[in-house]
Amino acid sequence: MKGELARRIGFTIGALLLFRLGTHIPVPGVLTSNLPLTAGVVARLSLFALGLVPYLSAAILIRLLSVVWPGLNALERSGEAGRRSIARLTLALTLVLAAFQAYGIASALKDVPNLVSDPEGWFVVTATATMVGGVFALIFLSEQITRHGIGNGLALVLSVGFLVALPSDVSNVRELIRSGSVSSDLVLFHIVFWVAAVVLIVVVESARRNIGIAFAERSVGARILPARTALLPVKLNNAGFLIPTTVAPWFIFLPLSAAGFLLGGVPWIEALYQSLQVGRPAHLIVISVAVFVLAFVYTSFVVDPEQVAEQLARQGGAIPGIAPGEATADHLDRVVSLTTIVGAVYLTLVQMIPEALLVYGNGLPYSMSGGAALIVVCTILDLQTQVRDVSLTNPGGVRR
Repeated sequence: MKGELARRIGFTIGALLLFRLGTHIPVPGVLTSNLPLTAGVVARLSLFALGLVPYLSAAILIRLLSVVWPGLNALERSGEAGRRSIARLTLALTLVLAAFQAYGIASALKDVPNLVSDPEGWFVVTATATMVGGVFALIFLSEQITRHGIGNGLALVLSVGFLVALPSDVSNVRELIRSGSVSSDLVLFHIVFWVAAVVLIVVVESARRNIGIAFAERSVGARILPARTALLPVKLNNAGFLIPTTVAPWFIFLPLSAAGFLLGGVPWIEALYQSLQVGRPAHLIVISVAVFVLAFVYTSFVVDPEQVAEQLARQGGAIPGIAPGEATADHLDRVVSLTTIVGAVYLTLVQMIPEALLVYGNGLPYSMSGGAALIVVCTILDLQTQVRDVSLTNPGGVRR
């Protein structure tokens, strides 16, 4: 399957190049000649200025609603038709969120002197439509990567967005070392820290708590399936790498935004907002607690011990030494709870320590955060798995 693997890799590279090209195409009406052009400035004024944030926000909102809304949860688990309904609902919510964000950005750009060619004309409408279209173009591109390329398209687009900032970060750090603003020992400490963080992410994301399962001999139609044993793997981090670290800031900014909208410019709201800015102790505490709690909440949605116990009973499987049914569900619940504690602590550390290091590490400037490192490393691990699977699969779909 070397030809198939090469085709998928080529498709993925081409799609990612299209994504990078889109980040250099400014929205209509912006006079980029009046700006000191850097990659960061152009990307914030480009066709893909919103990135995948509206889509991810919509998907996360739908997922969280399905945790507390039984009807939506049942729809998501009802098969292909239910998943298509969820997908349409997610796209509709994406449209609303993207239009709201794009309109806010376009309105702000219109008020910047010498930035827009015709601020009193149709600039807000055209810029809003362009940025909303860019979001849906990125969604389509990500889906094509997932379907025809290699790896998860959404994760790859996010990872590339983080990785393209690394050369600029390295250049900035080199200039600081050259000017004597930071010591080489401090830079070496940061390098060692990030190497250790990557190793930790790889170890935890690859770790499994294997539960032995014994299947009794049973008949399926005219076939007799012999007795066998298998392993039920339980990940240490069942909450994944996106939802806890992405949703956690909402615990700060959504209540504050709602309070500001309802109450206006109340002084205590402004003071609270300032105390919860990135780098403040209160921000670190609130975000850490939010990530820890969300890890448990989302794991309870992803892993249902009662459902797993029912499936094992239907297939004639049992955990040795544990009675089928409720006892099996209780045992699985204890195992998942213990592993989730480890996973929640791990996610909290990955989210909290890099932020503290960036703020209190003598101002060493780089844009990589703990959440970004988690996404990049998990994307690379997923790529490795998919490349191996494609390489070991024969043209007929049978593994070698």
